[in-house]
Amino acid sequence: MALALRIIPCLDVNKGRVVKGTRFLDLKDAGDPVSVAKRYDVEGADEVIFLDITASSDNRKIMLNVVKACAEQIFIPLTVGGGVRNLEDIRTLLQSGADKVSMNTAAVQNPDLINKSSDTFGSQCIVLAIDAKRTPSKKWNVFIHGGRTDTQLDAIEWAKKGQKLGAGEILLTSMDRDGTKAGYDLELIERLTSTLTIPVIASGGAGTLDHFYSAWRSGASACLAASLFHYNQLSIAKVKKYLKIKGVPIRI
Repeated sequence: MALALRIIPCLDVNKGRVVKGTRFLDLKDAGDPVSVAKRYDVEGADEVIFLDITASSDNRKIMLNVVKACAEQIFIPLTVGGGVRNLEDIRTLLQSGADKVSMNTAAVQNPDLINKSSDTFGSQCIVLAIDAKRTPSKKWNVFIHGGRTDTQLDAIEWAKKGQKLGAGEILLTSMDRDGTKAGYDLELIERLTSTLTIPVIASGGAGTLDHFYSAWRSGASACLAASLFHYNQLSIAKVKKYLKIKGVPIRI
């Protein structure tokens, strides 16, 4: 039996508030993280992803008090990322209520951290986040520091290396589509999912019901959305009902 497609709202958190922008810029307030996370739990989300989007670029630790408060209020898996630098940071987040830990900047700067964290905590806990941006030469580069720094790394090759090092899942964000509601980057999703054996969460560009279906058809194991859900343009229930009618395995 096929695994159910997961629908995951994302909380981009900046200075203790949920924010949402377009292509990682022009951030607008979208509420208090704890109440937003609780709302999504009630509405039937399969998971919640919490990303402290300025922790790495500001060179600070993630806000543990906010993570703990979110974890206490929800009963679905919680993935947390932002400002993760070492095994101790991962241990602290898991002890604070996170079920999985997402890493981007630290993994690029120290790939061995993927290996060590997977060995220590299990690959099911380790999510490799990849912020990818299309280049004129028809490939995608990996960006770190919340989309501020181009590493020149090829996103497909980096994902393959991440899987080999022990990442249990890839959180793939198209920077070109982020916040645009123009649809997921299906070419990027297909390229990645046809190369990997671990699940890929599609992120960046959800705007219509059909966008979720198209991402699933392209190989995504989960679909992430933010502004669409934050501002009540679509409900999680409506997305799931539509997908079920389309024959997608889904948890209602």
